[in-house]
Amino acid sequence: SKSVNAANSTEGLSWHISPYPLLSLCRYAEAKQHCVLFVVPGPIPAKSVKGTPFEDKIFLNWKEPVDPNGIITQYEVSYSSIRSFDPAVPVAGPPQTVSKLWNSTHHVFSHLHPGTTYQFFIRASTVKGFGPATTFNVTTNISAPTLPDYEGVDASLNETATTITVLLRPAQAKGAPISAYQIVVEELHPHRTKRETGAMECYQVPVTYQTAVSGGSPYYFAAELPPGNLPEPAPFTVGDNRTYQGFWNPPLAPRKGYNIYFQAMSSVEKETKTQCVRIATKAAATEEPEVIPDPAKQTDRVVKIAGISAGILVFILLLLVVILIVKKRRSYYSYSYYLKLAKKRKDAMGTTRQEMTHMVNAMDRSYADQSTLHAEDPLSITFMDSHNFSPRLPNDPLVPTAVLDENHSATAESSRLLDVPRYLCEGTESPYQTGQLHPAIRVADLLQHINLMKTSDSYGFKEEYESFFEGQSASWDVAKKDQNRTKNRYGNIIAYDHSRVILQPVEDDPSSDYINANYIDGYQRPSHYIATQGPVHETVYDFWRMIWQEQSACVVMVTNLVEVGRVKCYKYWPDDTEVYGDFKVTCVEMEPLAEYVVRTFTLGRRGYNEIREVKQFHFTGWPDHGVPYNATGLLSFIRRVKLSNPPSAGPIVVHCSAGAGRTGCYIVIDIMLDMAEREGVVDIYNCVKALRSRRINMVQTEEQYIFIHDAILEACLCGETAIPVCEFKAAYFDMIRIDSQTNSSHLKDEFQTLNSVTPRLQAEDCSIACLPRNHDKNRFMDMLPPDRCLPFLITIDGESSNYINAALMDSYRQPAAFIVTQHPLPNTVKDFWRLVYDYGCTSLVMLNEVDLAQGCPQYWPEEGMLRYGPIQVECMSCSMDCDVVNRIFRICNLTRPQEGYLMVQQFQYLGWASHRDVPASKRSFLKLILQVEKWQEECEEGEGRTIIHCLNGGGRSGMFCAIGIVVEMVKRQNVVDVFHAVKTLRNSKPNMVETPEQYRFCYDVVLEYLESS
Repeated sequence: SKSVNAANSTEGLSWHISPYPLLSLCRYAEAKQHCVLFVVPGPIPAKSVKGTPFEDKIFLNWKEPVDPNGIITQYEVSYSSIRSFDPAVPVAGPPQTVSKLWNSTHHVFSHLHPGTTYQFFIRASTVKGFGPATTFNVTTNISAPTLPDYEGVDASLNETATTITVLLRPAQAKGAPISAYQIVVEELHPHRTKRETGAMECYQVPVTYQTAVSGGSPYYFAAELPPGNLPEPAPFTVGDNRTYQGFWNPPLAPRKGYNIYFQAMSSVEKETKTQCVRIATKAAATEEPEVIPDPAKQTDRVVKIAGISAGILVFILLLLVVILIVKKRRSYYSYSYYLKLAKKRKDAMGTTRQEMTHMVNAMDRSYADQSTLHAEDPLSITFMDSHNFSPRLPNDPLVPTAVLDENHSATAESSRLLDVPRYLCEGTESPYQTGQLHPAIRVADLLQHINLMKTSDSYGFKEEYESFFEGQSASWDVAKKDQNRTKNRYGNIIAYDHSRVILQPVEDDPSSDYINANYIDGYQRPSHYIATQGPVHETVYDFWRMIWQEQSACVVMVTNLVEVGRVKCYKYWPDDTEVYGDFKVTCVEMEPLAEYVVRTFTLGRRGYNEIREVKQFHFTGWPDHGVPYNATGLLSFIRRVKLSNPPSAGPIVVHCSAGAGRTGCYIVIDIMLDMAEREGVVDIYNCVKALRSRRINMVQTEEQYIFIHDAILEACLCGETAIPVCEFKAAYFDMIRIDSQTNSSHLKDEFQTLNSVTPRLQAEDCSIACLPRNHDKNRFMDMLPPDRCLPFLITIDGESSNYINAALMDSYRQPAAFIVTQHPLPNTVKDFWRLVYDYGCTSLVMLNEVDLAQGCPQYWPEEGMLRYGPIQVECMSCSMDCDVVNRIFRICNLTRPQEGYLMVQQFQYLGWASHRDVPASKRSFLKLILQVEKWQEECEEGEGRTIIHCLNGGGRSGMFCAIGIVVEMVKRQNVVDVFHAVKTLRNSKPNMVETPEQYRFCYDVVLEYLESS
């Protein structure tokens, strides 16, 4: 307390006054500062501050002060720009301040200027005030210059046989001054892919004309101009036979065609950014320039021309014959190639997964081994033409892709897309024509393509998504009628006239033919889907009329009824039986699962002697205006719908809230999975474009567009891994058979694939576990739970934090049914019991041994009652059954005694020695799982959670959860999918089921279960 007083006044301090007043003053200041350090936090460690710069943002993270001197309550970060490479950027503005909560030690600073250095001041605070600030400087990356939009603008001013004059317009610097302009000439080749006008990947390597001729380069630099030469738009003649900055600008060949590109470059220190656009094209001359013939040589010339013409004619005829032969051979190989690929997709034994694993693990090697680049194949067909998409109504053709590209494309394609190698086996041809603006992507190239699009500086997913036409692209006069306005949930997401579902009108109501719904073509299936909004109260009857009229058997719902406090969809189905107009709907079965619910209805209509079955598949894990964290659950959901829809049924009805964003995602993924299986390629861009021609703004955000790619990639990498129960035994024995040539098996390959698709957690994913105050709560710092899966403790225990090293996991039927954690450390036993009480856990599964040497104490009372912090634990009984010790505890929260007691059973499994990867007995481990399952069903109406712990909360706990999921899967769906179960768990915690031996043991126990039941 004296230190506190001394920090604020001089009372209580005795000072010896020196004859040197200044020296005394300095000592006083030092003493005062020393006292202050006792009550406010010390500085943020300078070495802990890290800044990751981007062009317009900085990701900054730091660590808690070494001397917090109390509990940190918040952090304050002030920042301002201090200098910039770009003289146009103001650097004298006032500083801005961001406050962060005590548990947040990172922040993304957005809306910054490129090429600008920002100074950050970071300080921590306790209840006594802020400590000293730590200073840190970060410089944002520069951006490429912005060139004027040449799309739709003819920059050509004049053209002769050997020159073309173009108008050059100055660029706008972004983060650094323009350092040079460059004119690039590319010779047109009849089989080379054409680049589109607009922004694209630039020519980074300067090539002179002489080097291009000798080295076979398709382009050369005709000129490099200093930025001062182009203060305003000015003409430039390509082919004027002059030299600019060492680059010769030779005359153009009259009989050759050329693309002319204009580049602007900014360069500072070691960073260079370039922007490039195609500004003109010079076509090849069809005849020589006019020359007066020499009469003396005219006769010889006629003879020569005749001879040459005859030779050319013979050559052309031979070439045509060769092309026809090659075409026939290529078509044959292409067909057989994709039949083989489709067969691989259906091979549940892992052939596809092995191929894709090799692709993931040896991407560079596999590409290097190939030799034929098909980037020069001729291009012309559209998505609709090549994939047999057709409209429902004969008088309502879809707008071809080419027309949409011409009229609505907002951003031209970067050649970066075409840089992704697309290699095929020798003797085959590409099933798509890569001259499209956005060509289809081979499944084997999809991973590289997605990585390229996510990391590209010039053309990535952002630019590709923004090239879609946004808003209304067709008439919607019927939807806009006054009598139909109340039938639309949102006024800007309504049905186009040409593709809308037209209901049979009810008597005396001509406007009753309208519902906010559109037909969407599937893969080679016209009008396979109906995309619609979530019904409003006024349209529930119309919705069931549509189901009946279209003879739909499946309804896919990709929204919750209420999200973020807003109604997203009216509950249009009954819990029991309900009458909607002349329809009677009865719910006969409901199957709740962790990520979706399946409801089965019977549908009857007055006056019709017919009862139909309609299944509703309700995906519950998709947030509004966002995407699921991973695609595993959605892919399983899509496959379930696909298997459940009868071949003779009408369109699948898909809806979210507006019937655009998530509805579009579902349909695109479903279509692309069919295309990948049939053709070995996916054409996501043109599929989205086709959907948008049928209904407005299908796939509403860039985030959803990227998620579609990630989902399809995951599906292609993992393949179909479910095995029907009736085939499982034979399939499993085939999976474990060792190939004599590779010394491997399908099961080992499947585990390698699992490892390759398991997400890798970054430090920022586990930021709470990494906080300094939580370090001593983690047994291993490389096995931390991600923030999104943490069960935060609710019961307060003094100054202890609400963190525990644990992760929530889904079971087969219930979200967050499992809590996986490490064996409690001596200092976290109280937290462990807080976890048990706060989350209503009715089962504790212990899969390791008590071992004080490893910091694994006994955390329960063997008899009687013990108190662990605010939780009182009483041991009610103890018994042993084979390898399992069963204890029943009665626990209560002493801070909330009015809540009563919670009964918890502990299952201590003794059949797993610490030195073994797997238990000694499959049967005893299966018995443990079934015992826990039975107890869970008996208590708390099956709603209680199960805590599973081992030494590190990983391999052993993961095996228990995975087998439990598969056993429930066998009961409900009659299939076995160990891969899916482990993949689902690893999406939350990557160390679940750690070794190939543990993975195989999961299969062994499932086989034991099937044979014993």
